[in-house]
Amino acid sequence: MKFFSLKILILCILLPPVLYIISVQSLERHLKSRYLDGIENIYLGNTRPLFEGNVRLKDDINRNINRYLQSKLLVRLGAKVIVTVTSKKGTILYPAAVNSNKTSLLPNNPIQIASDNYALMNEGLVVSVDVVIEPNTFLTNVILCIYIFASILILSFYYWSGLKKVRKEETEKNSELSRLKEIEINHAGNLKTMVQDKKNLALEIKKIQKQLKKETVKASKNEDEMIKEIVLLENKVIKKIELLNEKEQEIDVLKETIKRLEKEERKESKQKIKFYHSVRKRFKTLYKNISIDKKAIMGFLDLTEDMKIKSEEIIHKLNENPKLVPVKRKVFSKKGRSTVQEAIFAYNGRLYFRANKQSRIEILSIGTKNTQAKDLEYLDGI
Repeated sequence: MKFFSLKILILCILLPPVLYIISVQSLERHLKSRYLDGIENIYLGNTRPLFEGNVRLKDDINRNINRYLQSKLLVRLGAKVIVTVTSKKGTILYPAAVNSNKTSLLPNNPIQIASDNYALMNEGLVVSVDVVIEPNTFLTNVILCIYIFASILILSFYYWSGLKKVRKEETEKNSELSRLKEIEINHAGNLKTMVQDKKNLALEIKKIQKQLKKETVKASKNEDEMIKEIVLLENKVIKKIELLNEKEQEIDVLKETIKRLEKEERKESKQKIKFYHSVRKRFKTLYKNISIDKKAIMGFLDLTEDMKIKSEEIIHKLNENPKLVPVKRKVFSKKGRSTVQEAIFAYNGRLYFRANKQSRIEILSIGTKNTQAKDLEYLDGI
């Protein structure tokens, strides 16, 4: 597609996996920092039972950390948290060893437990947290789906935007071709008329030449009269030839004029479209209380500069207070159709407007007395 960017397509294909990897790595770093802070705050809990020997330090740390991890939604969704708590001498306190429960069969000595707890805490505890978000989990699948969906939305936006531009360009091209075909038909008709005139002149020249031959025969009887007739006929022939040459030159000039007019019309059409968008944007910015149809803006562009100023004065009044605008007459007032009113500006100017169902003023057409018939025909078709 002409308006569809290959770069956008490549980006939409490559960005989802790249953003997925970056997002997962960023989330792992964020969760690692967050869970490390959280675990460091809760893994010891209340130290009083530890110093009294009511609970072992290892058991208390395992219980607190397990409770903390079970409370985290992202852990249940697929985030794997690897936590280790050791003393500075290398004693592993978390995770608990598999055979650690065997010591629970021995009678608990609170003094010994408190002494062990104090010794471990006195050594200093080291907390290490690592977070791994494994692929093909609910969390990673959701992240990937979000980026894929966003990529599809971007592709859809560029696709439909490009399709809209193509349709608009095709419509403009068809309208321009229709206009040029009409001009070509008119010029072809004029050219055909000139060609026919050329043929008629050629036939007339042949007739004159035949007549000249006849007169030459007659002139043999009377040389003086013959010379006069020859001179007259030669002058006629010269005039006809000159006229034929003039017609041929006119045909060439008309062909050049047709080409020049076609170029000028294409240039004027492009400029008019450019001016139309500029005026439409300016009206939309300045006059927010009214709406102005495309037909009205195109008519406004065809006005002279003085008439544009006068018509915009009417538009300004309609935007501020429609009651300030003097109405010459009501154009239509048929059943089931809103009334269209006519206002005059600069003597020959005509502006047609109406109030829609939301009581908002809608300017339908702007023109002059010369375009009044076409404007009324347009209003009748609304």
